[in-house]
Amino acid sequence: MTSAQFEIQLIASLVAIACAIPGTFLVLRKMAMISDAISHSILPGIVVGFFITQNLNSPWLILFAALTGVLTVVLVEKIQQTKLVKEDTAIGLVFPALFSIGVIMIAKFANDVHLDIDAVLLGELAFTPFDRVYFGDTDMGPKALMVIGCILLITLLLLFAFFKELKLSTFDAGLATSLGFSPAILHYGLMSVASVTTVGAFDAVGAILVVALMIAPAASAYLLTNDLKKMIALACTFGVFSAISGYWLAHSLDASIAGSIATMLGIVFLMVYLFAPSKGLIAVLYREKQQRIEVFLITFLLHLKNHKEVEERHVKHLNEHINWQKVRSNTVLQLALKNNMISISNQVVSLTEKGDAFTTQAIDYILTNEDGLIEDMKDDFFLFRG
Repeated sequence: MTSAQFEIQLIASLVAIACAIPGTFLVLRKMAMISDAISHSILPGIVVGFFITQNLNSPWLILFAALTGVLTVVLVEKIQQTKLVKEDTAIGLVFPALFSIGVIMIAKFANDVHLDIDAVLLGELAFTPFDRVYFGDTDMGPKALMVIGCILLITLLLLFAFFKELKLSTFDAGLATSLGFSPAILHYGLMSVASVTTVGAFDAVGAILVVALMIAPAASAYLLTNDLKKMIALACTFGVFSAISGYWLAHSLDASIAGSIATMLGIVFLMVYLFAPSKGLIAVLYREKQQRIEVFLITFLLHLKNHKEVEERHVKHLNEHINWQKVRSNTVLQLALKNNMISISNQVVSLTEKGDAFTTQAIDYILTNEDGLIEDMKDDFFLFRG
């Protein structure tokens, strides 16, 4: 591995971590699309900063871009507060307008500089090792590494300093207000961090990959845990893994590094989406199937409770009178037997003492309709689930 390859992977990894931290809070606050809005709407801020400083390396560009990002959030919220349109519509109105202003300003006044549309949208990690910072004759390393490293350090310091406040305002803004915290200040502070991170990653990876790194790892982590600290750690891990594996995928395919990283982010999310233990698609489908079988079981037990006639309790009755398919009938019978709810003698089904107690409580639930009681009953009576 060459030093340039190492630097590219290091920069991509730091960008992934820097994006994953604010991205986690954006996902939890159901504001994922605001990152896309910020990543595009800060373009006029970058252009204005360049017009004032005439220097693409000036830190003023980051400041002006961050201010434009906050302006985007303010405009979205003001439009939403009118109650005339929803948040997604407000985002769709604000960021195209600001982005278009930036594009027009670039096309009109900055055609002869590096500040072009393709560079802003796409970025190119492969070029980052060539743009270096020198202190005298000493090579300090790639500029992108210095910039994103500083942003990540500031983000981590703010996270450690205001973690409790951010957590509280994210999950219960009302309680945060009553305890003396200002959810509005924390909200705009978070948006400022997201804006600065986006700007810092612009030149290295571009706006498109910034959005992917900010949302995909956090969305993947959200499906795996309900613990905020673990979610942040998982989001950072997924981001770094995708950054490094995406680089080597691009290396083997001779393809775009940013595109390959985004592809790996998609693959990671797909795997988690399918196989997450509790929130994954397969787990959800299995749980729905389990619940359907348990509903069939309860229906069958209530039928036995309400019918004492032998012909109504005969095994064949399930197919003939209840109109169940043979496979479903066998499944329900086996589940009832496993849970010691029924006994079968001469093909006639009878409730056991346990089954009778369960159906009595089930009838009480149906009559009173107490929320959650039926689930408590299942946990108490069912040793084997559907």
